[in-house]
Amino acid sequence: MEQKFNEATPQRKQDHLLDAALVSINIAAFTDQLKQEQPWKESDRNSITVFKTDGMRIVLIGLHAGAEMAKHRAGGHISVQVLEGQIKFTTDDKSLELSKGQMLALHPGISHSVLAVQETIFLLTLATTSAGKQ
Repeated sequence: MEQKFNEATPQRKQDHLLDAALVSINIAAFTDQLKQEQPWKESDRNSITVFKTDGMRIVLIGLHAGAEMAKHRAGGHISVQVLEGQIKFTTDDKSLELSKGQMLALHPGISHSVLAVQETIFLLTLATTSAGKQ
């Protein structure tokens, strides 16, 4: 299996492994990195893709209190796991507040929004509907 890395950018000066037969993900280190970067310091959010392959993507997302991810739809199943803080996750039919240690799963195509009730770090896992489509 070919290993895949992100490409370094001015914001992220070093590559990190995105895809391989086995990928170790240090969530604490990525959280520290996320909080040190300019987008976190200058806007209401920041994110880092920590794993990406055909069929699945895992993204660490940080939102400052009050930040909102406007209503949108995902093309595949998703899970949201709160690592720090609290969010309000809203679909057309239901609204849930999730705190550290809680998670949810959502089927594809369901319209939803995310509001940070307090400063929050969460993991978003997206399983695409078919390999290679994102």
